[in-house]
Amino acid sequence: MEVRAHLRYLRIAPRKVRLVVNLVRGLTVEQAVDQLSVLQKGSSLPVLKLLNSAVANAEHNFQLERSNLRIKSIVANEGPRLKRWQPRAFGRAAEILKKMTHITIILDEIVPSAPKGKKKVEKANTISIAAEKVAGAPATSGIEVPKKSKSVVAKKSSTAKSKARDAQDVTVRRQGKE
Repeated sequence: MEVRAHLRYLRIAPRKVRLVVNLVRGLTVEQAVDQLSVLQKGSSLPVLKLLNSAVANAEHNFQLERSNLRIKSIVANEGPRLKRWQPRAFGRAAEILKKMTHITIILDEIVPSAPKGKKKVEKANTISIAAEKVAGAPATSGIEVPKKSKSVVAKKSSTAKSKARDAQDVTVRRQGKE
Protein backbone atom coordinates (compact mmCIF):
# COMPACT_ATOMS: atom_id res chain seq x y z
CA MET A 1 0.00 0.00 0.00
CA GLU A 2 1.41 3.37 -1.00
CA VAL A 3 0.73 6.45 1.10
CA ARG A 4 1.28 9.94 -0.29
CA ALA A 5 1.69 13.35 1.30
CA HIS A 6 2.39 16.71 -0.32
CA LEU A 7 3.97 19.94 0.87
CA ARG A 8 3.41 22.81 -1.50
CA TYR A 9 4.75 26.38 -1.71
CA LEU A 10 7.63 25.90 0.73
CA ARG A 11 9.62 29.16 0.69
CA ILE A 12 13.03 27.47 0.39
CA ALA A 13 14.84 26.96 -2.91
CA PRO A 14 14.51 23.45 -4.38
CA ARG A 15 18.28 23.12 -4.64
CA LYS A 16 18.62 23.48 -0.87
CA VAL A 17 15.72 21.11 -0.16
CA ARG A 18 17.17 18.40 -2.42
CA LEU A 19 20.25 18.23 -0.20
CA VAL A 20 18.05 17.04 2.67
CA VAL A 21 15.69 14.92 0.55
CA ASN A 22 18.54 12.91 -0.98
CA LEU A 23 19.75 11.91 2.50
CA VAL A 24 16.51 10.22 3.54
CA ARG A 25 15.40 8.62 0.24
CA GLY A 26 15.03 4.83 0.64
CA LEU A 27 15.39 4.79 4.44
CA THR A 28 12.87 3.37 6.89
CA VAL A 29 10.69 5.91 8.67
CA GLU A 30 12.52 5.58 11.99
CA GLN A 31 15.94 6.01 10.38
CA ALA A 32 14.71 9.04 8.43
CA VAL A 33 13.26 10.68 11.56
CA ASP A 34 16.58 10.17 13.38
CA GLN A 35 18.50 11.62 10.43
CA LEU A 36 16.24 14.66 10.02
CA SER A 37 16.10 15.50 13.72
CA VAL A 38 19.86 16.02 14.00
CA LEU A 39 20.48 17.60 10.58
CA GLN A 40 21.62 21.25 10.63
CA LYS A 41 19.74 22.44 7.53
CA GLY A 42 16.83 24.85 7.35
CA SER A 43 14.74 22.56 5.21
CA SER A 44 15.07 19.54 7.53
CA LEU A 45 12.21 20.72 9.80
CA PRO A 46 9.58 21.05 7.00
CA VAL A 47 10.66 17.68 5.54
CA LEU A 48 10.37 16.09 9.01
CA LYS A 49 6.87 17.55 9.43
CA LEU A 50 5.88 16.19 6.02
CA LEU A 51 7.23 12.75 6.91
CA ASN A 52 5.28 12.75 10.19
CA SER A 53 2.15 13.77 8.28
CA ALA A 54 2.59 10.90 5.80
CA VAL A 55 3.08 8.43 8.68
CA ALA A 56 -0.07 9.74 10.38
CA ASN A 57 -1.99 9.28 7.10
CA ALA A 58 -0.73 5.68 6.86
CA GLU A 59 -1.67 4.86 10.45
CA HIS A 60 -5.09 6.52 10.42
CA ASN A 61 -6.35 5.88 6.88
CA PHE A 62 -4.79 2.51 6.07
CA GLN A 63 -4.09 1.01 9.55
CA LEU A 64 -0.39 0.45 8.76
CA GLU A 65 2.32 0.17 11.40
CA ARG A 66 4.97 2.89 11.69
CA SER A 67 7.76 0.32 12.02
CA ASN A 68 6.73 -1.37 8.76
CA LEU A 69 7.05 1.77 6.57
CA ARG A 70 9.87 3.00 4.38
CA ILE A 71 10.31 6.00 2.08
CA LYS A 72 9.73 4.69 -1.42
CA SER A 73 10.27 8.04 -3.12
CA ILE A 74 10.58 11.65 -2.13
CA VAL A 75 10.81 14.44 -4.69
CA ALA A 76 11.48 18.17 -4.38
CA ASN A 77 10.12 19.94 -7.45
CA GLU A 78 10.32 23.62 -8.30
CA GLY A 79 7.30 25.75 -7.49
CA PRO A 80 6.47 29.27 -8.63
CA ARG A 81 8.92 32.14 -8.22
CA LEU A 82 8.30 35.52 -6.67
CA LYS A 83 10.00 38.24 -8.70
CA ARG A 84 11.35 41.21 -6.76
CA TRP A 85 13.59 44.10 -7.77
CA GLN A 86 16.67 45.49 -6.05
CA PRO A 87 17.80 49.04 -6.92
CA ARG A 88 21.36 49.26 -8.21
CA ALA A 89 23.79 52.01 -9.19
CA PHE A 90 23.15 54.49 -12.03
CA GLY A 91 19.37 54.01 -11.89
CA ARG A 92 19.44 50.35 -12.78
CA ALA A 93 17.52 47.52 -11.12
CA ALA A 94 18.45 43.88 -10.54
CA GLU A 95 15.87 41.10 -10.46
CA ILE A 96 15.69 38.85 -7.39
CA LEU A 97 13.95 35.48 -7.72
CA LYS A 98 12.47 34.08 -4.52
CA LYS A 99 11.99 30.39 -5.26
CA MET A 100 9.46 27.94 -3.83
CA THR A 101 9.41 24.15 -3.61
CA HIS A 102 6.77 21.44 -3.86
CA ILE A 103 7.71 18.22 -2.00
CA THR A 104 5.96 14.88 -2.55
CA ILE A 105 6.66 11.84 -0.37
CA ILE A 106 5.48 8.27 -1.00
CA LEU A 107 5.68 5.70 1.80
CA ASP A 108 5.51 1.97 1.15
CA GLU A 109 5.26 -1.13 3.34
CA ILE A 110 8.46 -3.09 3.94
CA VAL A 111 6.56 -6.37 4.30
CA PRO A 112 3.25 -6.15 2.40
CA SER A 113 0.22 -7.42 4.23
CA ALA A 114 -2.07 -9.96 2.53
CA PRO A 115 -5.25 -8.48 1.05
CA LYS A 116 -8.42 -9.61 2.78
CA GLY A 117 -11.27 -11.34 0.95
CA LYS A 118 -9.65 -11.65 -2.49
CA LYS A 119 -9.07 -15.03 -4.09
CA LYS A 120 -6.74 -15.79 -6.96
CA VAL A 121 -8.33 -17.06 -10.16
CA GLU A 122 -6.19 -19.56 -12.05
CA LYS A 123 -6.15 -19.42 -15.85
CA ALA A 124 -6.69 -22.59 -17.85
CA ASN A 125 -3.86 -24.02 -19.95
CA THR A 126 -6.10 -24.54 -22.99
CA ILE A 127 -8.25 -22.23 -25.05
CA SER A 128 -11.83 -23.32 -25.71
CA ILE A 129 -13.52 -22.18 -28.94
CA ALA A 130 -17.23 -22.60 -29.47
CA ALA A 131 -18.14 -24.74 -32.52
CA GLU A 132 -20.79 -22.29 -33.71
CA LYS A 133 -18.21 -19.55 -34.26
CA VAL A 134 -15.83 -21.70 -36.33
CA ALA A 135 -16.99 -22.14 -39.94
CA GLY A 136 -16.92 -25.71 -41.22
CA ALA A 137 -16.14 -27.20 -37.81
CA PRO A 138 -17.93 -30.34 -36.68
CA ALA A 139 -20.81 -29.82 -34.26
CA THR A 140 -19.03 -30.56 -30.99
CA SER A 141 -19.27 -28.76 -27.69
CA GLY A 142 -15.81 -27.19 -27.97
CA ILE A 143 -12.35 -27.53 -29.39
CA GLU A 144 -9.31 -27.52 -27.15
CA VAL A 145 -6.10 -26.02 -28.49
CA PRO A 146 -2.89 -26.57 -26.50
CA LYS A 147 -0.57 -23.65 -25.80
CA LYS A 148 2.38 -23.14 -28.12
CA SER A 149 5.72 -24.45 -27.01
CA LYS A 150 8.86 -22.36 -27.28
CA SER A 151 10.62 -22.94 -30.57
CA VAL A 152 14.38 -23.06 -30.87
CA VAL A 153 15.83 -20.30 -33.05
CA ALA A 154 18.74 -21.43 -35.21
CA LYS A 155 21.74 -19.12 -35.18
CA LYS A 156 23.45 -18.12 -38.41
CA SER A 157 27.02 -19.15 -38.81
CA SER A 158 29.74 -16.52 -38.86
CA THR A 159 30.34 -17.20 -42.57
CA ALA A 160 26.73 -16.35 -43.40
CA LYS A 161 27.09 -13.05 -41.57
CA SER A 162 30.30 -12.21 -43.34
CA LYS A 163 28.71 -13.05 -46.72
CA ALA A 164 25.79 -10.75 -45.95
CA ARG A 165 28.13 -7.90 -45.01
CA ASP A 166 30.14 -8.40 -48.20
CA ALA A 167 26.95 -8.28 -50.27
CA GLN A 168 25.98 -4.97 -48.60
CA ASP A 169 29.43 -3.53 -49.30
CA VAL A 170 29.15 -4.46 -52.99
CA THR A 171 25.76 -2.73 -53.34
CA VAL A 172 27.09 0.41 -51.66
CA ARG A 173 30.09 0.52 -54.01
CA ARG A 174 27.84 0.14 -57.06
CA GLN A 175 25.70 3.09 -55.97
CA GLY A 176 28.78 5.26 -55.46
CA LYS A 177 28.03 6.20 -51.86
CA GLU A 178 31.39 5.16 -50.51
